[in-house]
Amino acid sequence: MKLWAGRFQKDTDKRVNDFNSSLSFDCRMYKQDIRGSIAHADMLGRQGIIEASDTAKIIRGLKEILSDLENGRLTFENSDAEDIHMFIEEELTLRIGDAGKRLHTGRSRNDQVALDIRLYLRDELNEVRQLVIRLIEVIVNIAENNMNTVMPGYTHLQRAQPVTLAHYILAYAQMLIRDIGRLDDCLKRMNYSPLGSGALAGTTYPLDREYVAKTLEFSGVTQNSMDGVSDRDFVIEFASALSLIMTHLSRFSEEIILWCSSEFGFCELDDAYSTGSSIMPQKKNPDIAELVRGKTGRVNGNLVALLTVMKGLPLAYNKDMQEDKEAIFDSIDNTKLCLELFADMLRTCRFKNENMRKASLKGFINATDCADYLVRKGMPFRDAYKITGRLVAYCLENDKSFEEMSVDELKGFSDLFENDIFPSIDLINCVNGRAVCGGPSVEAVKKQLDEIKIFLCQAK
Repeated sequence: MKLWAGRFQKDTDKRVNDFNSSLSFDCRMYKQDIRGSIAHADMLGRQGIIEASDTAKIIRGLKEILSDLENGRLTFENSDAEDIHMFIEEELTLRIGDAGKRLHTGRSRNDQVALDIRLYLRDELNEVRQLVIRLIEVIVNIAENNMNTVMPGYTHLQRAQPVTLAHYILAYAQMLIRDIGRLDDCLKRMNYSPLGSGALAGTTYPLDREYVAKTLEFSGVTQNSMDGVSDRDFVIEFASALSLIMTHLSRFSEEIILWCSSEFGFCELDDAYSTGSSIMPQKKNPDIAELVRGKTGRVNGNLVALLTVMKGLPLAYNKDMQEDKEAIFDSIDNTKLCLELFADMLRTCRFKNENMRKASLKGFINATDCADYLVRKGMPFRDAYKITGRLVAYCLENDKSFEEMSVDELKGFSDLFENDIFPSIDLINCVNGRAVCGGPSVEAVKKQLDEIKIFLCQAK
């Protein structure tokens, strides 16, 4: 029998039941629903709203249901319950009788679902957070082993200036650190209990909302009952944080895809994290990186869907809000999967240091250092820039690098050139000369690593 059966004279059309039902996807919140119901029942008993004996029966029954769901003795198959809340309540009443009907005293499914989704997202946010930390740790380990691995840095996908693999890869660690910050900020706003808001206007029962909030480890209670049941900002904010995580993974995936190509040849993925071709036996494809890149569009789409669902809703609760769950659940599932696989793919990746160095010797990525050399000799930067540009053109015409030019050839462009130009344009010297905070020198990268390690210790 439906919870609203007293008002209606006709049975609901089966198609409407199916259309209206959310059990198929909100069943994943059963732990949170039961946890919230136990806290609510405990409070009802403490406040004298229901008998202590009924509270004991309810809590015992709920714990038994949780155990049976965990052990597979109870399943959601063939249930005609509309949602997880009705499923639990109906099962509880079936087991303990009329005491089970008292559980819903002083609450509505509106504040119940608002509670469950906060509890569920809080748990999932912490899992995502740990996966991001794990990926940062993988990046840190690679950086520590490649402090002197010189490679080209790029702008416009053109070789620009020399950096190290450590410096390059730690840029992604910084992105992920910001992602941790966004997750932490999201949790601060998410972590308030809406239970006690009722359908929209609270209740006449003397509920102790603060007690329930403390029991469920919330920071406090929501301050407006209408906002309490209709707020989904925290869902959208979490979805936004997940979209940025995936965007960072997608950018990193693009690097890996390029670096694995024959044209770059900077790394090779482990066989366990690659796939082959059904027709071309020589192929080794970076499918994980490509799927991460592809799934980013899916997660971003879920964020847009959530924003669109909420943009025109009046207060308070509307059934449209049921659409929040599949979108956020899908974003969580895919982000967690991508973080886990990407970390393992990166951890087992073999970087080809010699190929990186060879690529660094091409493209005149030490041209800025050549210009800086002339500036240190007293030449204005703009003049030094022009002379170095002419040097590049000369080298291209004569199929040479800066290092292959003689001092006499260099003096043809400026008398300021001496033998000390060659140490100045040596790649590792170019890198280590950039010791400014945040730069690619070994000294600067060590400082960056120290800061990241401190962050990781505090973040765990």
